[in-house]
Amino acid sequence: MRVFTGADDLLAAVGSEVGVSHWLTVDQERIDLFAEATGDHQWIHVDVERAKAESPFGGPIAHGYLTLSLLVPLQKTVFRVDGTRLAVNYGLDKARFPAPVPAGARIRDRVEMVTATPVEGGVQVTFRHTIEQDGAAKPACVAESISRYYF
Repeated sequence: MRVFTGADDLLAAVGSEVGVSHWLTVDQERIDLFAEATGDHQWIHVDVERAKAESPFGGPIAHGYLTLSLLVPLQKTVFRVDGTRLAVNYGLDKARFPAPVPAGARIRDRVEMVTATPVEGGVQVTFRHTIEQDGAAKPACVAESISRYYF
């Protein structure tokens, strides 16, 4: 776990790999719960038998947005920023899903710091997240998250 202790630490880390998360299994239960929470019940995600019979992936796959949402718990195992009075999600850039995540697959987050820019009272940081899938040639997701840390 990498610990940033203030604005100067963040600014000094631009261009570096922050770290790699633990592995997380994306099981069918998680996919089903995401479908319930979002109302996205497309058969390729939630109908196991149909997905096995009809999908080009041989079974159900995770929603792309589920994979993207897992940046939050995965990132928490990679780094933290101490001494903030407030941290906010500012948005995303360049989110892509190069490969599907089959139900039961293991994923992890490789985090790099792309930019860090002073803003009033803090620092705006862009992280590149590469969601790797165990045994897969292509990443499941590549996205840049933007966070603001106020000190």
